Amino acid sequence: MTFETVNPATGEPIETYEHMSRDEVVSILEKTHQAFQQWRRLNVAERVPYVQRLADVLREHGHEYAEQMTREMGKPVRESLAEIDKCAWMAEVYADNAPAWLADESVEADGLEHRIAYEPLGVILAVMPWNFPFWQALRCAIPALLAGNAVLLKHASICTGSAFAIETAIHEAGFPGNIFRTIIAGHDTIEMLVASGHVRGVSLTGSVEAGRAVAATAGQHLKKMVLELGGSDPFIVLDDVDMDIVGAEAVRGRMINTGQSCIAAKRFIVHESVAGMFTETLAEKMGQLRVGDPLDMATEVGPLASETAVEQMEALVKDALDGGARLVSGGHRIERPGAFFQPTVLADVTPDMRVAREEVFGPVAPVFTVADDAEAVALANDTRFGLGGSVWTRDTARGMDIARQVEAGCVFVNHITKSDPRLPFGGIKQSGIGRELARHGLREFVNVKTLNCYRHG
Repeated sequence: MTFETVNPATGEPIETYEHMSRDEVVSILEKTHQAFQQWRRLNVAERVPYVQRLADVLREHGHEYAEQMTREMGKPVRESLAEIDKCAWMAEVYADNAPAWLADESVEADGLEHRIAYEPLGVILAVMPWNFPFWQALRCAIPALLAGNAVLLKHASICTGSAFAIETAIHEAGFPGNIFRTIIAGHDTIEMLVASGHVRGVSLTGSVEAGRAVAATAGQHLKKMVLELGGSDPFIVLDDVDMDIVGAEAVRGRMINTGQSCIAAKRFIVHESVAGMFTETLAEKMGQLRVGDPLDMATEVGPLASETAVEQMEALVKDALDGGARLVSGGHRIERPGAFFQPTVLADVTPDMRVAREEVFGPVAPVFTVADDAEAVALANDTRFGLGGSVWTRDTARGMDIARQVEAGCVFVNHITKSDPRLPFGGIKQSGIGRELARHGLREFVNVKTLNCYRHG
């Protein structure tokens, strides 16, 4: 079965690919498993130089990789370049810290010294989304490889070219052949892989529905899994903020990747005393964004990833307006070739509307009004998601108090939600299971082995 990748900025086809047969996928898995048997024998310090070289390769080919992902999924190329640079930085952070993070630990018990060792599991299946083609895949692959595992990547079909570019980069960095491979496969093949004895863990970033499907199969076969399933992050604005600063940061938090980010600010929860000013400021600054060709370095807002995504934004806006919300700015498809949608601000939004209940993956910013801090926390937590969030106030103690009450994997005070290779990343509730990044992510796909040695005689 063949499929085409399409440039969402123009609607024009890019490349045609063919799904691999099941036999071909099984053959690749077998080779990856064999590569793991040798790779696991290296100690962490011996694996580090490969990751250091990968950082160099990413920077050497940064413009090439950035343009590849921009053509495939529409991200403004300035953001694509930043994504590649962030991947290189992540590789360097792991190269610097992995030997300490995976070092044996000593535990005293019964008057003797015992050891805790962190050993690799095997082949890790990475099922990754399209919105951050390099970052999402490497966020899983780099720590998994450093821990001594092999990785099999099944990427989103719309960024298949980026998937093979990642494989080429890892090969150029000198990693052993077949230690990282890309496959093109459908859902049935993925289910077969999860069930395979050679696959020892699964990492998926995607929708709640995809997570449930993979988790069901992984659970049936007792496989370790890490799931990052999106969010509906609250952006809480208290009554003492500097509006110019917060307005600019609200736009930045909402519009990263044209609003197509799991940790984008998706619900603006604002104290009633400043709600009017915030809404006007947000709409004004959203309207100033430069929309255009994503390959132009001046462009700040590109197309959505597909025509389907545009239709979803239209449906969400219509539902909100039908329910009594007020359209402050935007709200419509942009009449030009490609999957473009206007940066949009909605006011008078209520919790029963779809923009409040669903993950809004696009440039739509709903504003909610609350009377006090307690109501802000209650509304922030009134969601099935729990990935990230932010709180904005001049009083950092007040902000930290609210942050501790927000049900999420990470909450920032006076900064937009972001991921950082030095800090653990992941969610709770239906935002997922497990953690990526930092030492926590490095230890997700390892055997935490206790080694006990008692004297004989």
